[in-house]
Amino acid sequence: MIPVLSNSSVSMRDPKRVEQILTSMRNAGASTLQVISDFDMTLTRFACNGKRCPTSHNILDNSKLISEDCKAKLKNLLDTYYPIEIDSTRSVEEKLPLMVEWWTKAHELLVQQKIIKDRLALVVRESEAKLRDGYQQFFDHLHQLSVPLLIFSAGIGDVLEEVIRQAGVFHPNVKVFSNYMDFDESGVLRAFKGELIHIYNKREGALLNTEHFKELQSRGNVLLLGDSLGDLNMADGVMDLQNILKIGYLNDKVDERRQSYLNSYDIILEKDETMDVPNAILQYITGQ
Repeated sequence: MIPVLSNSSVSMRDPKRVEQILTSMRNAGASTLQVISDFDMTLTRFACNGKRCPTSHNILDNSKLISEDCKAKLKNLLDTYYPIEIDSTRSVEEKLPLMVEWWTKAHELLVQQKIIKDRLALVVRESEAKLRDGYQQFFDHLHQLSVPLLIFSAGIGDVLEEVIRQAGVFHPNVKVFSNYMDFDESGVLRAFKGELIHIYNKREGALLNTEHFKELQSRGNVLLLGDSLGDLNMADGVMDLQNILKIGYLNDKVDERRQSYLNSYDIILEKDETMDVPNAILQYITGQ
């Protein structure tokens, strides 16, 4: 089928089914395809040289724009809530209110810091954030074939857009749904806009964005990329869905989460910091 799928980092619950989906998508062609992806730790690296890479929230949290006191409070929130987020023994229903609590508290702390919009680009430039190896091919290939890339993120939209922009791949086919900052006339952060997007309400976000999906009604084949079980619902708003292939990056707590990922994703990538598998799949589907 596709050589990279036999790599040791790749696991599939049902390789036959994956093959059927890929064949069906390839036969339908690039004009019927859309890609829906999470951002942090899916399009960006989880770690580099043994060191964790920052998420779009962390980029701000670790920056000069945040006071030491605020950094300590944000770190405290992370230490409290991240273990809950990745706890495979708790149900989504149980985690949900706690995730809302985490995001809300974090956003309130950031608003208190009176962050200045014009400083965001420098903060991103100075950060350790990295898109996964092979990102250029991924973004450019989709752009060349006019395949829409919808990025669905519980992170901070202003920051992640800047990461993509600085990497030189923010093409017109890329659309982002995320938490965006609301700045006053003088460019100071005063709030976050609209409904909070957190890790477990991406389905609601998908269903709210019916206008976006209506435009893409002829694109019933979906390649979905995520790194959490909350990402599996990102395509719930897609109209006339024909085929969906779900690829999950399993970055952390691999052994204890492997089974739940195998049960939910079609292909899982364990501790893989590259876009090699999505790139190979896209080349196959689009007949390149």
